[in-house]
Amino acid sequence: MATDGPAQEALPDGLLIERSRVDPEAFAAVFDRHAAEIYRYLSRRAGASAADDLTAETFLVAFRERARYDGSRPDARPWLYGIATNMLRGHHRAEVRRFRALAKGEADPIVQHDADGVLDRVAAGQAGRRLAAALARLSAGERDALLLFAWQDLGYAEIAAALGIPIGTVRSRLSSARKRLRTSLADLDPAHFPDLYTETDPS
Repeated sequence: MATDGPAQEALPDGLLIERSRVDPEAFAAVFDRHAAEIYRYLSRRAGASAADDLTAETFLVAFRERARYDGSRPDARPWLYGIATNMLRGHHRAEVRRFRALAKGEADPIVQHDADGVLDRVAAGQAGRRLAAALARLSAGERDALLLFAWQDLGYAEIAAALGIPIGTVRSRLSSARKRLRTSLADLDPAHFPDLYTETDPS
């Protein structure tokens, strides 16, 4: 079945995914719309070398699971971030190693790939290294929730949907993560990390 490109571009994600169940090519529009954003998220967390494969795997899983998507949800980002975060499960140790390397000044991959996120607002390299060390000490669940909130601007309900956890658990993990960061970075100006400390739910 042929797809109408211009009309398709205006459709919400839910309708595109529903359409892709009978017209698989329609799913390409979902990829085109969100792949760059998912890549940036994965690159920040797993490194550029792994992000290409992880992005491809994320959308492959999404395509295979598209029949289970709730078409009433117009924005597929929480669903895609959930899949991407699951793809990272096998990379959590590597992620911690990257944060620790950054903390030691051995690498700077996060800043390179965070032109529009929180770390570009870090005023000095020392502050960035301290933040990386603090992030490495968070639990995987705390880090998932915090970085989806701070880097990807997902609201609490969207994070809950992405991670498949109750919204109360999201609040608990964010609160715990922020408390631990405040303790670790108590001597630094909180203005360096506004998105990490904010309590405002963007949704």
